[in-house]
Amino acid sequence: MKGNIPVLSVSGKSLAAAWENSLLELYSKGVRIQTEYDKPGDPLSVDSTMIICIEEPQSEPRIHRAFPGGLEFLEEYRQEVVDGIKDNWIRDPNNPDDKRWEYTYHERLFSYRIPTIPQPVDQIEYIAEKLSKKPFSRRAQAVTWKVWEDLNIYDPACLQSIWCRILPGEDDVWTLNMNVRFRSNDAYEAAFMNMFAILSLQEKIAEKISEKAGRPVGIGRYLHLADSYHIYGSRIEDFKLRFLSQVEKRTFEERTWTMEFAQPLFDEAKLKIAEKVKKQNEVYSPQSHREHGG
Repeated sequence: MKGNIPVLSVSGKSLAAAWENSLLELYSKGVRIQTEYDKPGDPLSVDSTMIICIEEPQSEPRIHRAFPGGLEFLEEYRQEVVDGIKDNWIRDPNNPDDKRWEYTYHERLFSYRIPTIPQPVDQIEYIAEKLSKKPFSRRAQAVTWKVWEDLNIYDPACLQSIWCRILPGEDDVWTLNMNVRFRSNDAYEAAFMNMFAILSLQEKIAEKISEKAGRPVGIGRYLHLADSYHIYGSRIEDFKLRFLSQVEKRTFEERTWTMEFAQPLFDEAKLKIAEKVKKQNEVYSPQSHREHGG
């Protein structure tokens, strides 16, 4: 039947395998459609609704070499989502002249602010507390969407929700399963980094639950659902050059890295990231913001 957005589903043992499979499936079976960000003359994007299951998120190889951006940028993004290193870059929603960021995922998850409630809500702490007491609960979720803010902003949150539940695994060890939903997900330029960072958050949640429950908590499967999983038309030629050519010419081992390889580079990048964020903090400080008319 014409007019239906295809619903595609892939899986992979590792993050690198699942992401690669998702792009191949999308490019092969996705539909052509325009976007709100297209410039005149841009080709149509390739789009679908996509379900990605990473069966063993901690398995190797975890990193795909074809994701746009380097390892330093990947570690910076992971810290942004998991550690909140850029939360103070968020604008004051009551100040129309404030041109800083509209949100970060970390801020929405760890410090969700509601106008009628004086204290922000730490939704990740709630998930850990809930599952430490009732691991079978279906209520352990965190959301990002703020209907009173996000309907009319230029770049509303793409990540919509995180849902967690625990199932006993081998030797009765608790296993944390996670479902993540994106309303919109740039499959080529952002999805790998999104999943890499949120998988790190899954590990952090498991650690919190373990501390509260006083028992080991392992990492179970990760499910990634994107309502719109797409490659922008303007990026398709780059996708062919950087991604498809690797798949055609290299073995899977040659187009991936393990965490053992990447971790020393992540560690080396941390000082550079800290210095970069420090400099931007100075630009975004309240004093600097006032001096520039914000």
